[in-house]
Amino acid sequence: MDRWNAMAQELARVEGVVGVCLGGSRARGAHHPGSDVDLGLYYRAPLDTAALRRLAAELTGAEVEVTEPGGWGPWVDGGAWLTVDGQAVDWIYRDLDRVRRLWEQCAAGRFEIGVQPGHPLGVYSHAYLGELAMGRVLADPQGEVLALQEQVHVYPEALRRALLDARWEAGFIVAGARKGAARGDAFFVAGCLFRAVGVLVHTLHAHERRWVVNEKGAVASADRLPSAPPDFALRAHALFATVGTSPDELTAALDAADELVAEVCARVEA
Repeated sequence: MDRWNAMAQELARVEGVVGVCLGGSRARGAHHPGSDVDLGLYYRAPLDTAALRRLAAELTGAEVEVTEPGGWGPWVDGGAWLTVDGQAVDWIYRDLDRVRRLWEQCAAGRFEIGVQPGHPLGVYSHAYLGELAMGRVLADPQGEVLALQEQVHVYPEALRRALLDARWEAGFIVAGARKGAARGDAFFVAGCLFRAVGVLVHTLHAHERRWVVNEKGAVASADRLPSAPPDFALRAHALFATVGTSPDELTAALDAADELVAEVCARVEA
């Protein structure tokens, strides 16, 4: 951990960087030796990306592509992928003022879902808050990041209610997929199933006041929640393993999805 603390201190000296937070599996203590080191660079424009490029070159001994803010899309933002002494290290930008605005919106029960390359479910705006809540602040000279982290540690009841209210979409999209099933449109049906399961994952996490930050591992995470139906992950994954291409196969998958939707909704009624 000392080496990442040292790197965080160097990053915090770059103009525009307000604080640095360790995220991902390493922050949660769920990593393995090959896990990436995810460092969130909480910044306020203008960000001195030239200084970041120089630091990246010093750390890796080679030129590294360091993006401008927004270089990786509207929600992932930007950053760099480094290899330092054989270890993969990701620098990921987070606009601190934007994170604060999203906190205010989510605390008031409003969230949005943004289109983002690499995230087929889209990015739910409260993912930024979950990253910070589950992260470990390594550098924060002015205390701004820690102050915001203290706020987001409490899951907003208004956000929970909004996500639970949004669970209607799961059943709605499965119903809409039946028109595609009748035509043997496996592409459309599979997309609808993916979206439906994604909604259920967010529903279950919200019910338990737990943050979920992206699609990776989200079904398995939902499966471990007390309110999850028995064998939730097994049944969710089975939808995609057996979706088929014929109208009968597609309809059977949608029937199974309807059962799963009904069980989840019944368990989160309270």
